[in-house]
This record gives sequence, structure tokens and C-alpha cells, in this order.
Amino acid sequence: MTAFSTKTFAIVAALGACTGPALAQTGATPWELKPDMGYAYDRDGKTYSYKMGTSNAGELLKGAKKVPKGTLFFIGQNGQLYMRSGPYLEGDGKFKFGPDQ
Repeated sequence: MTAFSTKTFAIVAALGACTGPALAQTGATPWELKPDMGYAYDRDGKTYSYKMGTSNAGELLKGAKKVPKGTLFFIGQNGQLYMRSGPYLEGDGKFKFGPDQ
């Protein structure tokens, strides 16, 4: 692994866990995350993808946490990555925080 922490990597690598509920929204775009890739959000707010191997998978999982289903990830106005657990879809499947109509 390179110059990012395992904890940061684990958080970002788990982002794909929230794609299922998001598909209920019309116009939602599924993420194209792959099991052999790692995705990172570095300390400068840049994103990267890395081809992963299996020789040190145990080390990668140390300290990693599963992302709960129903988690929304977003970038705030300050450029910081945030996550929010809890409802983000209306009862009709529309995105609760979408553009005003």
C-alpha cells in the first residue's frame, strides 16, 4: 500500500455498500466498484483507485469496518467527505436531498 492510511482506505473502499438503496431513485447511477480495486480519498481530498492483490488482504482488513446499509456519502460545500446514516429516500423512492423543484 502507498501513502494513505488503512483506515482511510477502508472507509472509501466500503463506499459501494450503499448503492443498493440508491437504485430505487429514478435517475440514480450505480457505482462501478470492483472487488479487485481499492478506492481512496486522501488527506487533500483527491480520489484514487488502486489495483489490489491478495498477499496482504489480512492486513488490509485489520481496523476496517463494514459500512451499514442505508448510508449516504456526500461532499460538503467545504470539500470534506461526509457520511450520514438514516433515511435519504422519500417514501416514493425520490432522493430526499435532491434539487428543489
